[in-house]
Amino acid sequence: MSIWIAIVATAVGCYLVKLGGLLVPAHALERPLVQRLAALLPVALLAALTAQQTFDAGGSLVVDARAVGVGAAALALVLRAPFLVVVGVAVAVTAGVRALG
Repeated sequence: MSIWIAIVATAVGCYLVKLGGLLVPAHALERPLVQRLAALLPVALLAALTAQQTFDAGGSLVVDARAVGVGAAALALVLRAPFLVVVGVAVAVTAGVRALG
C-alpha cells in the first residue's frame, strides 16, 4: 500500500509544480535575469547529472575510466569538435582505458 501512497504523492507534487509554473505572471518571466537563468539552467542540470554519474559510486568519490572519457570529451569541446565527435571521443577513450586496465 505504501507504494501507492508514493505514486499518488508524486503525481500530486508534479501537478502542483506544473500549476505553479502556469500561475507565474508573464511580466515576471520577461525580465532579462529570469530569461538568462532559464537559458543556463538546463546546462547546469546536465553538468550536475554528468558529474554525479561519473564520479559517484554509492556515496564515495570514484575516479576511473569514465572520468578519463569525460576529460577527453571536455578537451574535444575546447577544440570545438562537433557533438557527435565529442561523444565518439568520450566513448573511444573510455573503452580504451577500460581495455588497458
